Amino acid sequence: MKLRVLNVTKFMCMLILVAAGAGCNSTTTEDQRRRDERTREEAAKATERIKPELKEAGKELGQAAREAAEDARAAAQGVREGWNRDHAHPLNLNTATETDLESLPGITKTDAERIIGNRPYRSKSELLAKRILSEREYDQIRDYVTTD
Repeated sequence: MKLRVLNVTKFMCMLILVAAGAGCNSTTTEDQRRRDERTREEAAKATERIKPELKEAGKELGQAAREAAEDARAAAQGVREGWNRDHAHPLNLNTATETDLESLPGITKTDAERIIGNRPYRSKSELLAKRILSEREYDQIRDYVTTD
């Protein structure tokens, strides 16, 4: 990957030097036209040569970004799960903040907003009865919440 970046940088520097060289001598308009045409041709050839490397570098960068995003999501879930395992007291569904609720396994910002919007709760099973969470979501958090 580093080699590809260096090649792209080298390519860009070459284009700048070619373009800068085109304006060094100011003779006739015909000479300028020829220099401009040569510059365009050289830039087009250089672009054509580097194009496959740029495409491959773009693919590699996209894959690396996807992997980094997946790793970040997994790490965030792990932090949430680790945090929840250490909760000394279950979260009270009637008083927990949105951030507290989002720290529960599988609970998204939208879920937390729905939980808060449907308060008060007499029992944590009302999350199912009121269709606020699916059974799978409820199973993940039932041990971490209370209404007391």
